[in-house]
Amino acid sequence: MDVKKRRRRVSPVRAVVLSFVAVILAGAALLCLPLSSAGRVWTPFVDALFTATSAACVTGLAVVDTAGYWSAGGQAVILLLIQIGGLGAMTIITGFFSVLRRRASLSDTRMLMQAAGNDGYAGAVKLVRRLFSGTIIFEAAGAALLAVRFIPLFGWGRGLWFAVFHSVSAFCNAGFDLMGDFRGGASLSAFAYDPLVILTVSALIIIGGLGFLVWDDLLSSRFKFKKMKFHSKVVLSMTGALILGPLGLFLLLEYNGAFAGASLGQKLMLSLFQTVTPRTAGFATVPMADLTDAGAILTMLLMLIGGSPGSTAGGLKTTTVAVVLICTVSSVKKSVPVAFRRRIDDDTVRQATAIVVIYLVAVLAAVMAMCAVEAVSIRDASFEVISAIATVGLSTGITPTLGAAAKLMLTALMFLGRIGGLTMAIALTGEQTPTMVKQPTGKLLVG
Repeated sequence: MDVKKRRRRVSPVRAVVLSFVAVILAGAALLCLPLSSAGRVWTPFVDALFTATSAACVTGLAVVDTAGYWSAGGQAVILLLIQIGGLGAMTIITGFFSVLRRRASLSDTRMLMQAAGNDGYAGAVKLVRRLFSGTIIFEAAGAALLAVRFIPLFGWGRGLWFAVFHSVSAFCNAGFDLMGDFRGGASLSAFAYDPLVILTVSALIIIGGLGFLVWDDLLSSRFKFKKMKFHSKVVLSMTGALILGPLGLFLLLEYNGAFAGASLGQKLMLSLFQTVTPRTAGFATVPMADLTDAGAILTMLLMLIGGSPGSTAGGLKTTTVAVVLICTVSSVKKSVPVAFRRRIDDDTVRQATAIVVIYLVAVLAAVMAMCAVEAVSIRDASFEVISAIATVGLSTGITPTLGAAAKLMLTALMFLGRIGGLTMAIALTGEQTPTMVKQPTGKLLVG
């Protein structure tokens, strides 16, 4: 078999996976260098790999304090990895094709569409241009708003850098922050009651988590819901439900818990952010360890659901959960799965089911493994594992204390979560040619 035929056999899905591996390894190599650490010391490879994976997979879990341990160069590497991971490595590459006026091949276009969450080829270059334009606009607007607060606090240079870093981190749903222990708190806890910071970061998280195709549809339909595509209607409906519903639940569950001592208005702001950040940003305004058991379970559920396909967010995805819920209701009613007067096809149902099963099996296996290698509670282990595989970044505080085995396991989970369980399975097994032979039907009792 010659080289050309071998190249043709490399599937687009596998190429996307390998591109992320290359980006992560390059980032880990740079973070290992003394120039990347504030103390000018060599960083252990496991810690550098964990950080690079967390950044490229837009997770936010950290084994060292991002503000205190890494130098300006190291923080710049992390920011670059976040931006590449948020947009998708193949989208970045195809974007350069567009900028250089080179005609992308069908294979490149297909990889672009899969990375961006689209299954068609039409309008690929147009989508990339809108994607880049939208990203620049949203991140710049977010940085400008955050600069209003950060520049007076940290000065022009540091304040502007903080504004840009946190805007990109929020839009890409990464959750990395440079606050350290500013004012005695972690992440964004010092700004928990600051409407400018909280609402700006929340808006960036939501917009980034909607998905690039939804942006395009919103523009095309001129923000008229009836004219939107079926995909966009499901995404927007699920996103709204996952914000409004949990907001009230968090207010109720944590009223005298993690939110105790705050005024009603402050509790509403805390509830809003606690609803938005698990999907899948990873910023925090209250310590996750302070949540009640009920609040922690709700947070883990939101983390597992995540954002929408083709977005900067991870998790099972809103559409996957929507399909499973719709099929469950239709099964009870003994009817076909329908939403917005559209029937959900069988392939979509099978794919959604496969994704849910892969994620749940991975979570259960990882929680057992975490409890086996680390002296942690089931709650802490579950929180950490779900945060990793859903690329969230929230933690009860155990991440820096983990051993090498646990760190490598979380690294693998973050990668699996960013690439997607089904994509990873296809990448490892290869694309199978469907057979036309139909086996006899067997009757199986369930329930």
